Amino acid sequence: MPWDNVLGVALIMGLFGLAILIVLWPGEKHGKRLLERWGVSAPDAGEVALAVRYLKRRRLWYPWLFLALPPLLDDTSAGTILATLLLGGLIAELLAQRPARGPRREAELAPRTLLGVVPAWIVVLGGLAAAGSLLHLGLTAQWRLLAVAAGTALVSAAITLLAVRRPPSGAARADLALRTRSARVAIGLGIGACTAVGWPVGGFGSFLAVAAGLAAFLAVTAPAKHRQAAA
Repeated sequence: MPWDNVLGVALIMGLFGLAILIVLWPGEKHGKRLLERWGVSAPDAGEVALAVRYLKRRRLWYPWLFLALPPLLDDTSAGTILATLLLGGLIAELLAQRPARGPRREAELAPRTLLGVVPAWIVVLGGLAAAGSLLHLGLTAQWRLLAVAAGTALVSAAITLLAVRRPPSGAARADLALRTRSARVAIGLGIGACTAVGWPVGGFGSFLAVAAGLAAFLAVTAPAKHRQAAA
């Protein structure tokens, strides 16, 4: 892509990310709604503050990632945009690995497990989506897209594992709700990105694969309102 086009795309995507940041910059209302959507009924002020900090860690990075990544990859497709959101989540999870300050509660002594945070069917769906996309791209010799899909799958897996091992912070039920949300959204974004990258639009088979990927994304990222988050 010519250099002037790269700068143009970078500017547009950066403004897009900045607009997302301004519109979605979280406050107490956003934190409370997030917790309630993920099973925490009547969250208190401390739990809401934890959720607001959780959202800020993620949304802060979006303008800069939208500014840099699509032009760098020479691609502004849906797959690249989803991969950009994934990278923002990865940065947030890496920053969240620092142990929380203050007294530790007793519930923190019980380690979380992957299947204790994410149901097995979600893990299976994520693995199938990644494997199917990688296999299709390998068989059709689309090596650049294969590398993007493989990187996306690795980032999705890394976010999921980091969310599971993240040091506990705040009340147990809010901690579990946010941990679960991180893992499920990461796997869902991984499914969507791998499907979009691995099955470029070009035929009925690609259409079916993308439709299946969209259905899986919606199922995986849907909040489990019926489940009360608990330690």
